[in-house]
Amino acid sequence: MNASPKAEAQTVVIQPRSGLAALNLRDLWNFRELIYFLTWRDIKVRYKQTLLGAGWAILQPVLQMLVFNLLFGDLAGLSSGGIPRPIFTYAALLPWNLFSTGINDAGRSLVTNRNMITKIYFPRLIVPLSAVLSGLVDFAIAFLLLGGMMVYYGIAPAAGAALLPLYLLLALVTAIGVGLWLSALNVHYRDIRYLIPFLTQFWMLASPLAYEASEVFTRLPEAWQWLYALNPLVGVVEGFRAALLGTEVYSASFIWVSVASALLILLTGVFYFRSMERTFADTV
Repeated sequence: MNASPKAEAQTVVIQPRSGLAALNLRDLWNFRELIYFLTWRDIKVRYKQTLLGAGWAILQPVLQMLVFNLLFGDLAGLSSGGIPRPIFTYAALLPWNLFSTGINDAGRSLVTNRNMITKIYFPRLIVPLSAVLSGLVDFAIAFLLLGGMMVYYGIAPAAGAALLPLYLLLALVTAIGVGLWLSALNVHYRDIRYLIPFLTQFWMLASPLAYEASEVFTRLPEAWQWLYALNPLVGVVEGFRAALLGTEVYSASFIWVSVASALLILLTGVFYFRSMERTFADTV
């Protein structure tokens, strides 16, 4: 019998680099199986020993939807663009919760995984990245309820529904970028964990979840409207609702402003994370 071939040992050389080479993104591909296992681990931990299990993925946006409908619909009387308000609000909450859960989990991820970080080498980017990706399961579960709501209200997906993956990707890009900043900062400044809930609440109010973005844009001077569009969640929410429900987008150019802002957050987040990575094991 022929002896089975021996697996070749992989040698990893750790050395300082500069410029784009310092990102060493090829390591993410080499450690792709670790990304999968850490993501799956985070998913199992999230639902382990819970009373409702995956039901929390639906209960959270439903309760948020009820509160927003009461405050912004029944009390404030804001327009929902001709779409039934429950669907109008719930559709916006899906990408938002993917983002908010991602930055909360990613922000704490390095400290939570300190034992693994201090013992073995692997690209530290994988830790916050897997924390964000694990939220896709909650998104998929909650999206099923949105489909049932659309059937109930007799609303068919709009012609631009094929663009939904792009807006989902934009939400992930933003969450990963912000998560990289928060996770790296949290290693050195532990009070960042107190900032994350405040940041999430402020960002929620600054995003058009329960109201149309035009409610803000039309009240701002034209020279200042682009500042609101710098919030990547403006492009995510407006684009997601427009692609799925066919609502009007105030200005397509502002969508591109949000895209550029998200890419800038991601790029600077990756560079900052990589520049601080060598100190994580000693500090965490």
